[in-house]
Amino acid sequence: MLPVFYPAQAQQLQSVNDATGARSWSTTHAGVYFSLTQIRPEQGDAFYVNRGFSLEQIRPFTASCVYMTVLRNDSAAGVVHFVRDNWSISVEGEARAFKTVEQWVKQLAAAEASKSALIAFRWAQFPPEQEYEPGGDWNQGMLSLGLPAGQVFDITARWDLGGQNFEATLTGVECAN
Repeated sequence: MLPVFYPAQAQQLQSVNDATGARSWSTTHAGVYFSLTQIRPEQGDAFYVNRGFSLEQIRPFTASCVYMTVLRNDSAAGVVHFVRDNWSISVEGEARAFKTVEQWVKQLAAAEASKSALIAFRWAQFPPEQEYEPGGDWNQGMLSLGLPAGQVFDITARWDLGGQNFEATLTGVECAN
């Protein structure tokens, strides 16, 4: 049986942080809030250099279109479950693959990043799978899309709730320069 997805009907919102210039995109559907906020490359560099990476080690990640990603169960009728591998991105209608946390860790380990830096990296990432209880349970983390600076894309987050599949799409999202 093919899964049925209940598409997002909610309005997409955009905002800009006056201090950093970072842009955010968000929507709410079926009681679930989904947002992306740009992490500018220099912000990512500073964050990870302060966690033990050299700039040369972490730059491929911080230049790969990174977002602070939030998924929150504000008022869904039950437990929200997602698997990030079920999410999708598209550029000009063409599907693109995410680079996984495991792929990044392998690349960073090959660049001789320290064990403590790799642990900090892993903890800062958006989880690959999670469940959120009703009433505001949530998580946030970094998500690399592997796209170049300035690239515009659409992203669809998918989750299930009591056997029903839902999705929310953010359109016209732009990678930070």
